[in-house]
Amino acid sequence: MTTHIARCVGGDRWVVSWLPGRTLSGQQAVTAMTIASTIADHAPTESDWAVLDGLALGLGLTAREAVGMVASEQHDLRRPATRPRSLE
Repeated sequence: MTTHIARCVGGDRWVVSWLPGRTLSGQQAVTAMTIASTIADHAPTESDWAVLDGLALGLGLTAREAVGMVASEQHDLRRPATRPRSLE
């Protein structure tokens, strides 16, 4: 549903692609992925904003901050990385 991913980095610690530099609990990772999935294929509706407000609060964000971060962090980590070309 979204190009964003969550990866376990040990124990109950997770990193989410649209929250670089943050380590989350498992529940927070689920919340972050729910936010990303909610807005993956459409602009948020009024009812979406109400849900997003509650979800984002669990991450210490506002809904508008979270939506902005999801939109600005466009790293499709599901695709294999391309290798840089050698100059030799």
